[in-house]
Amino acid sequence: MTTKKDTFEVKGEDLIAKVKELINEGNVRQISIIDKNGKTIVILPLTLGVVGAVLVPVLAAVGAIAALVTECTIKVERK
Repeated sequence: MTTKKDTFEVKGEDLIAKVKELINEGNVRQISIIDKNGKTIVILPLTLGVVGAVLVPVLAAVGAIAALVTECTIKVERK
């Protein structure tokens, strides 16, 4: 299987919405959040079947990151 990588530039307040959108697509394997200086803040590995209660801690972490950054880049690895 081939892996496709995409990059999205987002503002902090849009970070949670974009991550939720990417997770709902279902074909995302990994999401990396990188600050405007190029430093990786967090890497979120996602697997098939990630739903519901399992996402709550992930989204809480993304919410905390969104509060700290004004601009960031999301790198997405898709299958």
